[in-house]
Amino acid sequence: MADTIKYLLSEEQMPKDWYNLAADLPVPLPAVLHPGTMQPVGPDDLAPLFPMSLIAQEVSTERYIEIPEPVQEVFRQWRPSPLFRARRLEKALGTPARIYYKYEGVSPAGSHKPNTAIPQAFYNREAGIRKLTTETGAGQWGTSLSFAGSLFGIEVQVFQVRVSYNQKPYRRAVMETYGAQCVASPSELTQSGRAILAQNPNHPGSLGIAISEAVELAAQREDTKYALGSVLNHVLLHQTIIGQEAIAQLAMAGDDPDVIVGCTGGGSNFAGIAFPFLGLQLRGGRKRRVVAVEPAACPSLTRGKYAYDFGDTAHLTPLTKMHTLGSTFTPPGFHAGGLRYHGMAPMVSHLKELGLIEATAYHQTACFEAGVAFARAEGIVPAPEANHAVKGAIEEALRCKREGKSEVILFNLCGHGHFDMQAYTDYFAGKLQDLNYDEAELAMALSGLPSVPA
Repeated sequence: MADTIKYLLSEEQMPKDWYNLAADLPVPLPAVLHPGTMQPVGPDDLAPLFPMSLIAQEVSTERYIEIPEPVQEVFRQWRPSPLFRARRLEKALGTPARIYYKYEGVSPAGSHKPNTAIPQAFYNREAGIRKLTTETGAGQWGTSLSFAGSLFGIEVQVFQVRVSYNQKPYRRAVMETYGAQCVASPSELTQSGRAILAQNPNHPGSLGIAISEAVELAAQREDTKYALGSVLNHVLLHQTIIGQEAIAQLAMAGDDPDVIVGCTGGGSNFAGIAFPFLGLQLRGGRKRRVVAVEPAACPSLTRGKYAYDFGDTAHLTPLTKMHTLGSTFTPPGFHAGGLRYHGMAPMVSHLKELGLIEATAYHQTACFEAGVAFARAEGIVPAPEANHAVKGAIEEALRCKREGKSEVILFNLCGHGHFDMQAYTDYFAGKLQDLNYDEAELAMALSGLPSVPA
């Protein structure tokens, strides 16, 4: 198998359980707090937004949680996803490193997001829910939940960040094809949206604002719940099927990663590829470097403060301890819309604090340069978000070249960029700018963090 390019598992080899990193953490996660009482939230506090089955997964410390058969049945349409050896990229870089990538763009929605959209729609249907509200940035998550809703007969309403809504009209078309309603956020449909527009009628929107709008509507009706595409524990849990498959596929290749790379916005695809490997390490296995790559224009892990904060701009959500830029922070409108979130998943943030992962940040033009180099070698055009992982992996491969080391590098190619071609057009035309966040706005957002007793 010396020249093997792709490593495939059969449908029968697809994992039957999700892996829960909470079972192996050396220090448990800080509690989620009720913003009114500053006490840990209970299941009843979350019940207006999520069905009890997902709330149970959110707080579970069981190592493995069974994937329901109806969910497995849908997964088998594209899972297990392929693992590729990037031999042509290795040659183009002249590196002694061996580079592998897990390709999640083979899903019907074109990204890793259906890995959690399908189970979330399933559990909500089981609870008798008829409608789901959600937010989306670039549209990968909104597309995936729309797809899941069409399979399980659930109405889906998506609030898409306005700058991405305008940048990526074909994402909206796909959501509508699946039967969902897609609205630019901030909108006139909610109190929180109207308040933002009253201050700035041309507000570009943010994921924090879109979350506020989706949560506000979900809390008003008993037959409606809210679904989130990243950040929360149960979402990260659902994505671990990626890393579990990768462990088996790398065993087929006779390799084991020295470095694992993933892009990070809210943390879901990064968790998907990295958590199962970190679990092996925490249970006595070998240590690996795990690198989170984020956009320099929205650098929650590298510039954010580790503190309790709201997950949304209107402060309708509980408080979680995470690396945050402040819930009122609005990132500039760079093209990786899925990475434009003010906070990082509490679980990923916790790992950074424990020293189990490292983080780095790059500007978008350098990431697009890496994505183009990858496309010209491997043939797949990555999504702007995935370009950050490609950039991180290439940097590691070039380090190996400088040091003369034949390390094994694994990264998650979390989605294709077929709906993001305007960004590539702008890149080739020299119009893609490296946007910087406003330092004064960041300082103001961080100064407004909620006061939580020690």
